[in-house]
Amino acid sequence: MLKEFRAFITRGNVMDMAVGIIIGAAFTAIVTSLVDDLVNPLIGIFAGGVDFSEVSFGLGEAQFMIGNFINAIIKFLIIAWVVFLLVRTMNRISSLNKKKEAPVPEAPKGPTTEELLIEIRDTLKAK
Repeated sequence: MLKEFRAFITRGNVMDMAVGIIIGAAFTAIVTSLVDDLVNPLIGIFAGGVDFSEVSFGLGEAQFMIGNFINAIIKFLIIAWVVFLLVRTMNRISSLNKKKEAPVPEAPKGPTTEELLIEIRDTLKAK
């Protein structure tokens, strides 16, 4: 089982996935800063100075931090948009590569066996 695990972990796609997760975590930190430090203050200007991280409501002793949920939605939308742009770009690059690798036109086909036989027959009749 240890050999199987070693083979699994050293496959290329597992390493690619690990790199993607690490870069994704770093990207999440950038998006968090973008939302907290740039987007929320801009929205706050138009919403009368509302800081979403402070928006909450209480129900008895429970305090619901709805502002944190709103921040998470904004972060998700930004990340989803960037992923969409990446996938769209990769699809366009892929389609350009397919256009460059257009199939070579086939050589014209010769006469079929039937056509040759008909030609031979007609030639023999003519003689």
